[in-house]
This record gives sequence, structure tokens and C-alpha cells, in this order.
Amino acid sequence: MKAVLPALARPLLEPQLPAGLDVAWFASPAEANTMIADADIAWVDMQPTSLTAEAIRHGERLKWVSTIYAGLDAFPLDRMRERGTMLTNGVGINALAVAEYAVMGVLAAAKRFDEVVRAQDRHEWPKDAPGKVELFETRALIVGMGAIGTLIATRLEAFGVEVTGVTRSGRDGTLTPDQWQERLGDFDWVILAAPSTDETKAMVGAAELARMKPSAWLINIARGDMIDEEALLAALHGRTIAGAFLDPTHPEPLPADHPLWSAPNCIVTMHLSGRSQTKMFPRAAALFLRNLDAFLNDRPMENVVDLVLGY
Repeated sequence: MKAVLPALARPLLEPQLPAGLDVAWFASPAEANTMIADADIAWVDMQPTSLTAEAIRHGERLKWVSTIYAGLDAFPLDRMRERGTMLTNGVGINALAVAEYAVMGVLAAAKRFDEVVRAQDRHEWPKDAPGKVELFETRALIVGMGAIGTLIATRLEAFGVEVTGVTRSGRDGTLTPDQWQERLGDFDWVILAAPSTDETKAMVGAAELARMKPSAWLINIARGDMIDEEALLAALHGRTIAGAFLDPTHPEPLPADHPLWSAPNCIVTMHLSGRSQTKMFPRAAALFLRNLDAFLNDRPMENVVDLVLGY
């Protein structure tokens, strides 16, 4: 059985790989595309993710693909489904870092820390605080109560925030996808943490933004295409919402002349949430090794993706 694995992870993986596994270590997209042609197993994550997708398309014999990414919108899921290729993703690997980033976004918005930093840049000493919102007794809606959304919830609850979640099933008292829009006016923080699917594209548009409180902030740590950009710009310029904290954007990187950079009360953090940590590769390697052992011994694997739903 042949596996194609990243050369960057070789020190973490090689000492623990089972004997008899034929391993090819790739260090470039060209190597990945060549090595994967006759492979059974592949971990071929590259940036941009379109390179990963291209490599997977070359893997006609693939039985299992492992990825550190949680979002799979760039992956050729239809082709993988046709081939019978299994996919496991990286849900949980960066969950702590992303959840912390989301809470930072809420705090930065509440205290307008962006304005504090700008005042320092100008060498000014403000007479008053630019942000005076206390998190205590505010209310947050988290759209997507998966691994990351659940971690965000527990951390916000520690600040005294009342949290309501949104899930596909409505489990544990959460709202369902057809319920949360009507409730938007109840919340001070609307946090997007859902997986990227066809159903989530532009899920926050003019109608949803109009339902939000004028004092509410939109916090996005999911995917940029979940928000209708033109509607958001109109809401920000019209001051119909308090502001937006955007880790992902659409497109990425955001062009230097894009209007979101200078939109009022808009904080853009360049999709750094998942990178704001040092444990990604050790966690990813440990997950891969656990799944490899399960795969080779026909046991249930972690983070198996539904190739129809896309997560």
C-alpha cells in the first residue's frame, strides 16, 4: 500500500509509520501530482488549496485522503465520491486557536480596541474609552455549533454572555437553519462558525443584516462567502449595524483597493485565526497516525467527511 505524505511532516510521522507502508514524501505540487497517481493514501495539503484539489484529481486509485483543513469548499468532492475515496478532515486541529480568535473579535468590538491601537499610532491620549460595552449579560448567536462553535460558546459564557446556537438538527435547544434569521434582533453578537457549503453561501444578506440590532456586531471566523459583501458594505456605511469583525473575506487575499479595508467599523484580520498557534502540525500528525492505524486495521476513523453534505 502506497501513501503520499508531506515532507514537512516527515520528522513527526516517519518514526511511527508501520513497517511495509510504501511512503513517498512530496515537497512540491509537481511531486505531489506525480507521486499520487498510484497511491492509496494521500495527505497532500498545500496552499492555495486549489493545489491540493489538483493533486487529488491525479489520484485515480485513492482510497483515503487526509487533510488538516476543516473547510473543504476547494476539494473535488464529487469526483472523490465517484471514485469511492474516503476523506477525513482537520476539524478540531485549529479549533482552540480559532475559538480564541472569535472571542478576541468580540472583545475588540466591545472595547473598540482597533480605535485604541489607532490612537496609539497617532500618539494620542483619549479622554474617554472608544468602546464601553461589557460582555456581561449580552447575548450571542453562534451559527454553527460544531467543534469551534462549542468552544466559542463556553468561552463567552465565562464572560456572562447568554449563548444561543444554530445546528442543522436543532439539538440541545439550538435553533435550526430555518429559525435563526427571525431571531437576529435578539442578539448583540452574531458569530458565523458554520462549515462552508452551497447552503451557507451569502447566508447573511440584506434581509438578515436589516434584522440585526443597530448596536450588534457581525463576527465571521468561517468563510468570507457566507456574507453578501455589497449588503454588508451598505449596512456598515448606513450604520444599520455597529460593525463587523471579519477574519475570512471573499476573495482572499483581499485586494489592496477593496472597499472593506476602509469601511467604517470594519475590522479585517486577514484569515489569521487558524494560524495563530504553534501546535497545528503536531496535532495533525497525531490525528493522521491514529486514523492510519484505524484505516489499516478496519476500525472506525475520526473526522470522516460526508461527501454529499461537504463536512
